[in-house]
Parts: sequence; C-alpha cells; structure tokens
Amino acid sequence: MVAEAMIAKIQALPQNLWKTLTWDQGHEMAAHARISIAAGIDIYFCDPHSPWQRGSNENTNGPLRQYFPKGTDLSVHSAAHLDEVAIELNNRPRKRFDWDSPAKVLDRLLSTASEATVASKP
Repeated sequence: MVAEAMIAKIQALPQNLWKTLTWDQGHEMAAHARISIAAGIDIYFCDPHSPWQRGSNENTNGPLRQYFPKGTDLSVHSAAHLDEVAIELNNRPRKRFDWDSPAKVLDRLLSTASEATVASKP
C-alpha cells in the first residue's frame, strides 16, 4: 500500500524532480526496489540513528505532528484529507525560506529551471 501511494505521488511531480529519495530505516520502505523501478528514481537509506542525514524531513515532522500524532495510522485518513494537510503545510511560510512557503520556493525553482532549458530564437 505504501509503495503504490509513493509511486503515484512521485509520478505526479514534475519529471525534473524525479531524482532520488533518501529514507530512514523504517519498515514502510520494504518495497523500496519496486518503488525505485516503477518511479525511475534511486533510493538511498540513511545510517541508523542519523536523523541529520535527512534534515528537511526531520524539520517537517514537527508540523506534521500537529495533524497526526506519532504512531497515527494514516490508513484511516482519506487521500483527500492527506492531500489537504500537505497543501496546508506546503503553503505555510518557513523561516528557512526567508518566510516564503515551500510551494512558492518550488514554483520559483521550477520556473527558473524551465526558463533555463528552453531554447531561445537566435
């Protein structure tokens, strides 16, 4: 179930973001090889007890816990509800982005990347 959801979410992203995924040692990534092949990305694992190796994930856990306490069974929540929470969190300003939201930063990066790869007329 986790594998299918991850594959669908990865494939919904702009393809130039399909690069790599770094995960901790959790059991939910047991199907990592299937995810890697289906989504066309490389998956890496952090060393055990090394949360600094995935810092942005660790910094996202706090806000996520406002919606879902640790140990929450996410399967009891609809995909629509989980998407609503993701949208809300992605539009929340963050100090690390100089008070821009992750969504705005991503939009800016994607627009810059597409401008840089579009050939102009001579």
